[in-house]
Amino acid sequence: MPIDYSKLRNITARELINGLTHDGFTHTRTNGSHRRYRHSDGRRVTVSCHVLSDTFPPKTLKSIIEGQARWTDADLQRLGLTK
Repeated sequence: MPIDYSKLRNITARELINGLTHDGFTHTRTNGSHRRYRHSDGRRVTVSCHVLSDTFPPKTLKSIIEGQARWTDADLQRLGLTK
């Protein structure tokens, strides 16, 4: 089932980072506005935000969710990121 990004339109950097940490990602380093997270299975995610209340454009959100974190719709519901 494809992910419905209309439900994720207003997700903030804080919510996304909380989801990453609940899924087992750990913060490895920060370079400017880029925060890097790594999972024990080798997945890496870069979250670019200036303040934690920033929201993401749809393409950036899709890259983070599908390409980097490799989350499914079920993962998003389990982490409480969908409404």
